[in-house]
Amino acid sequence: MSAAKTFFITGVSSGFGRALADAAIEAGHRVVGTVRNGDACREFESRHAQQPGRAFARILDVTDFAAAENIVPEVDASIGAVDVLVNNAGYGHEGIFEESDMDALRRQFDVNVFGAVAVTRSFVPFMRRRRRGHIINITSMGGFITMPGIAYYCGSKFALEGISETLGKELKAFNVFVTAVAPGSFRTDWAGRSMVRSPRSIADYDALFDPIRTTRRERSGRQPGDPRKAAQAMLTLVDSPTPPAHLLLGSDALGLVREKLDELTAELSRWEALTRSTDADDI
Repeated sequence: MSAAKTFFITGVSSGFGRALADAAIEAGHRVVGTVRNGDACREFESRHAQQPGRAFARILDVTDFAAAENIVPEVDASIGAVDVLVNNAGYGHEGIFEESDMDALRRQFDVNVFGAVAVTRSFVPFMRRRRRGHIINITSMGGFITMPGIAYYCGSKFALEGISETLGKELKAFNVFVTAVAPGSFRTDWAGRSMVRSPRSIADYDALFDPIRTTRRERSGRQPGDPRKAAQAMLTLVDSPTPPAHLLLGSDALGLVREKLDELTAELSRWEALTRSTDADDI
C-alpha cells in the first residue's frame, strides 16, 4: 500500500460507502464519512473505535448545497487535506417513464447528480491549489446501458458519467484525477429498501415491466457483485499513478457494456452514409 490517505466519502451508512470506508480504515487510511443524522454519526465512529483517529463522521445532506460548500473548509482545517473524494451517496428510482412524475425526476437528479456536483465543486479549488487529488464518482453500468423501468436513474448516471469525464480533462494539468466507477449488480440495498418505486397504473406496460420488477426484487441480496471486493478494487484504483477515466466493476457490467458498444458500432456503420451526407459540400 502507498502512503496513508484521507478519504471523504458521502453516504457511509450502507452499500458501497460503508464497504469502502471500512476497507480504507482497515488499510490504514483516514475516512471522513457523511451520514444523515446524529445516530448514524455515533454508529460510524464507534464502529471504528479500535482504530482511533481514522474515522470522522459528518452530517450532510448532499442536496443542501450550502452545507456542502461549508463542510470542506471545516474538514480541511480540523482534520486535514482530503486526498480522495468519493461521491457515493445516491439511490435508484424504478418506474415506467409514463408512470413517473416530474417530482420523482427532480429528486433523482438532486441526489445523484446535483448533490455530487455540489460536493465536488466544493473540493475542486482545494485540490487544484494543492496540485493533487482524486475524485471518484460512483455511477453505474446504467450510465452506459439502459433497461426498461429505470429511465430516470439511467439519465442521472449518464449525466454523472459525462460530467466526470469532462472534469477529468479540465483538472488533468493540475495532477487531479477523476474516475467514474460504474458498478454492475452488487449485494447492496440499491434494489431493496433504498429504491424508490413509482406505482404501476398503465396496463399496457404489464407484460414488459412486471417480470422485470419481480425479478429485481427477488434477486435483491443475491446479485453477483460483492461490495467488499468492490471496495478493495477502489483502493487499488486510488493507488494507481495513472487512474482511468472510467472503471467498470463486475463481470456483468463488463459483458453488458461490451455488448452495448458492439451494437452501437454496428448501428453507426448501418447509418454511416446518412450521417456523412450532412457534411458541407466544401469539406
